[in-house]
Amino acid sequence: MQPWAQKPTELFKEYATSKKGLSNVEAQKKLKQYNLNEIARKDKKSGLSILIEQFTDPLVIVLLMAAIIAIFLNEKTDAAIIITIVLINAILGFIQEFKAEKTVRALRKLISHKSKVLRDNKKIQIDAQLLVPGDLVFLNIGDIVPADIRLINVDELTIDESSLTGESIPVIKTTTPIAATKNLPQDLTNMAFMGTHVVSGNGQGIVIATGKNTSLGRTAAYLKEPEGISDFERSMSHFSRFLLKVIMLMTFFIFIVNAILQHGLLESFLFALALAVGITPEALPIIITISLSKGAQKLAKSKVIVKKLTSIEDLGNMDILCTDKTGTLTEGKLSLENFIDTDGQINNDLLVYSMLCNDAVVTAKTIEGNSIDQAIWNSKQTKMVMEQYKKYKLLDHNEFDFNRRRMSVIVKKPDGQRLMIVKGALESLASVCDKIRIKNVDLPLNQPRLDIFLEQINAYRKKGYSTICIALKKWHHDNSTRADEKDLTLIGFLTFIDPPRASAHLSIKTLQQLCVSIKVLSGDDPLVTKTVCDQVGLKIDGDKIYTGDELEKLSPHEFLKVIEKHNVFSRITPDQKYQIVKNLNTGENRTIAFMGDGINDAPAIKIADVGISVDNATDIAKEAADIILLQKNLKVITDGITEGRKIFTNITKYILNTVSANYGNMFTVAISSLFLNFIPLLPSQILLNNLITDTPMIAIATDKIDHEQLKKPKKLDLRMISRFMTFFGLLSTIFDLTLILALLLIFNTTQAEFRTAWFLESALSEIIVVFALRTTKTFYKSTPGKMLTILSISVIPSLLIIIYSPLGTLFEFTKLPATILLFIIGVIATYFFAAEISKRYFFSRLNYKI
Repeated sequence: MQPWAQKPTELFKEYATSKKGLSNVEAQKKLKQYNLNEIARKDKKSGLSILIEQFTDPLVIVLLMAAIIAIFLNEKTDAAIIITIVLINAILGFIQEFKAEKTVRALRKLISHKSKVLRDNKKIQIDAQLLVPGDLVFLNIGDIVPADIRLINVDELTIDESSLTGESIPVIKTTTPIAATKNLPQDLTNMAFMGTHVVSGNGQGIVIATGKNTSLGRTAAYLKEPEGISDFERSMSHFSRFLLKVIMLMTFFIFIVNAILQHGLLESFLFALALAVGITPEALPIIITISLSKGAQKLAKSKVIVKKLTSIEDLGNMDILCTDKTGTLTEGKLSLENFIDTDGQINNDLLVYSMLCNDAVVTAKTIEGNSIDQAIWNSKQTKMVMEQYKKYKLLDHNEFDFNRRRMSVIVKKPDGQRLMIVKGALESLASVCDKIRIKNVDLPLNQPRLDIFLEQINAYRKKGYSTICIALKKWHHDNSTRADEKDLTLIGFLTFIDPPRASAHLSIKTLQQLCVSIKVLSGDDPLVTKTVCDQVGLKIDGDKIYTGDELEKLSPHEFLKVIEKHNVFSRITPDQKYQIVKNLNTGENRTIAFMGDGINDAPAIKIADVGISVDNATDIAKEAADIILLQKNLKVITDGITEGRKIFTNITKYILNTVSANYGNMFTVAISSLFLNFIPLLPSQILLNNLITDTPMIAIATDKIDHEQLKKPKKLDLRMISRFMTFFGLLSTIFDLTLILALLLIFNTTQAEFRTAWFLESALSEIIVVFALRTTKTFYKSTPGKMLTILSISVIPSLLIIIYSPLGTLFEFTKLPATILLFIIGVIATYFFAAEISKRYFFSRLNYKI
């Protein structure tokens, strides 16, 4: 019989368990039988697949085809050069991507998903991977359901099953057996399915399937939603399309010109293909991979898990960071300070009531639960009331939720009477209380009395304390519902302190210097939020904190104006967080980051350009995030922004320097093809030039960054790249043509001397001029990276060794006279200083920045 059609007693028997749960011994046996409760990720790449990907680029395929044609036509040298360079690029790409994949896999292992289970009649937390059929699992708000579970106890439990059924409305769960003929997930209201998440209430059930045997495991379509394209990936895609159009157009033009000039169809074809390689920044994927993987490894040392490498770029390019104050502006460690009755006196009964009205899971070693409940149990003062606490018996409880902002329990007092205890925010409790206890007398809760009590609470709030109120009433039953939370008596409040982080003030200052706006989206009290903002130096725009109630009354147009103009919001709901991030995201060319850790944060994390969470967050928040912090700290975010901007700046440097040099060569070839009666460079020489100049350019990934280049978030500007390419490409062409005309008219060189001289000048100029174009400053005021300098210097003698050694014969080079060498040095020196002067015009007059 299907588990959903069975009664609990039948389920216990079939799955060899009991109301006490499995024993650890039984669980270990079942784990060997059923294996770990996990589903293989679709996004894992094998080494072989990464290697194959290196050869799937359309340009690489064309080159390999050209190599095959050259072999058949006995042009073995050209074929060998082409294949060698393709292999070198493929090996470099494979090494970096495989290393990056290993890094991401290793980091993902640090993300833990916990489940509350009953083992040996004890409620404990274990890694969800260790669950086995027969385990008794507890489900609470915010949990991702860790396995397929037949529910046996529920209390107003609703589960979002949209990932499984497509239905967006949460399903109300029951325990009643369902006809065995039904088997669609949407019909099985007494089942909780792996991968869905708890929206409200709580429940308990028996695990009936784990891992690949779950409904999720059997349905590959629901393994993982496809990841959206990041802003950085979108920019690179636009750049690639732009590049391809220019390459195809100019390569076709040069092939046609050379063919018309009767330089030979095959030779013209190989020449055009070689030029396509020569002008393409094919090292760009390697540089991006090196930069991002090194960035991920660097951030990993700061305990930051990057689930998707390109998220580092979006992190660096963020314009607005939306965050809660708890754990970012503050230490994130609430501690209970006092428990005060309505007369302003310390009252131990309030502490006992708060321990009873509590969702924390308390064991001999750990205390798990929300921050307020943990703070209550972690308080040293609980020991002095423990004997009093043990005299009460817990009968029923109603889980906390974000809408009513309170929870309640039914307890039996030592004298046998029942009592309802309610704990929550004052705004929530005031709406369901009709009395207030003053000097042990329950009086009607009128506005003057409420104002006096509120004034008492506000005195603590202004000092940065959070407060939670306690109310109660006599009860006559063993159970209750949330609707019974009314006609209560307000008896006092508890004060908690979460001190501001010592590093928060500096982190906020750093973010402001990085031109990142901070918006605080807090569920806490406005007075507490204001105090914390003042303490950490965050200026409140307009000196106004908008509350959720105020936002609720605004029209869509007014709402947008408010969230644009103001930066601190308090007492806001999960939907309001989502709406704020969504509306901010509509801004043109803006990258929005959101950091949160609760179930209430998950929608906003998902919709943000950069979703950030922490390892101790709820499962659904971690699943929605792009980046996970193993330590919640605003300083880590500033480090990530800086790292992202360094990477972006160096990638931009490579693109600008390479496209300007390569397109300069392309313009030169296009013009010289009109009056030369031979091909200016052999295909093998072009490919060799490309390989040699790419060697130091790869090191630009580790180049030093000018402080000015980190000040603002940036986007890949295709218009700027196009203008830079044209401006500095034409500048390069001027000096190339100067050399060409001198070689033809003054030095009367042979073809071999011409090609050797232009090869040398072309390679040296690209290597040397990068030191002018890598910075907007005067070149000697900006220190280049050590690796870039070393590789650039080492390449220069390598060029001369190739030309003047027997290896030069293989590439049809010849020795150059000293006069030509001196002339080349003069051309390059003049070109360098011309580039130095020209960049000032380009970057200042045209208002462009690297």
